[in-house]
Amino acid sequence: MEAVLYVSHGSRVEETKEEAVSYIHQVHQEVATPLFEICFLELAEPTMDQGIKRLVEKGATDITIAPVLLLSAGHYYHDIPDEIQAGVALYPNIRFKYGKPLGIQKRITRVLVDRIQEVASLQEDLHLVLVGRGSRNPETKASIEQIASWLGEEVGGAYVDVCYLAACSPTFEEGTRRAVLSNKRTIVIPYLWFTGKLIQTMNKRVESLQQEGVPITMTHYLGDHPIMIQALADRVHEAFVSEEWDQQMRVR
Repeated sequence: MEAVLYVSHGSRVEETKEEAVSYIHQVHQEVATPLFEICFLELAEPTMDQGIKRLVEKGATDITIAPVLLLSAGHYYHDIPDEIQAGVALYPNIRFKYGKPLGIQKRITRVLVDRIQEVASLQEDLHLVLVGRGSRNPETKASIEQIASWLGEEVGGAYVDVCYLAACSPTFEEGTRRAVLSNKRTIVIPYLWFTGKLIQTMNKRVESLQQEGVPITMTHYLGDHPIMIQALADRVHEAFVSEEWDQQMRVR
């Protein structure tokens, strides 16, 4: 029996887990395999090994691992593969496949435009600040910069500033400081999927600047926008027809 294991990041914030679970249920309506489970990499349960075990106990013979990740970084290249290898060792008769994270997709910039338009008019003279999570993997910074470039095209050629919450520079504090100096209305755009500690931190910074009289607003995160739902569903469908895990491991 074919099954999907959705692997989300995890958070200590209960609302984050609830949002992820609700979103994945919407995604799976577009996938419609008879069997699926949702698990988390850290800070929440069930864990990935628990998710695999549940699917096997329910009769799964083919398990597609669907990473609920925006970009390719440490979790995609190391943490999830390690867990899949452990699953292969425990269940040698199960066929595993491994999907891709969303990666950089031009259609996702449409989500960002919609989020901006929820709080501002594109006719205004805006200073846009795209905020990525950040990673030591150099792909992450290159990806966020490409997304910023596409976003600039979508909003009529406007310059989009970029900053990061961790591991990359410029930092979020530096990015918002530059925004203050711009003397324009600033729109902070989190390139994050769900709420959580990082969103809370960003909100506090933006609210502090607002209290100082700075014209700054933060958009909603990516969330369960219809494009986000379809994008992950498409990745799952792609994974269904990909090579089995042991073949992928030889490529790696």
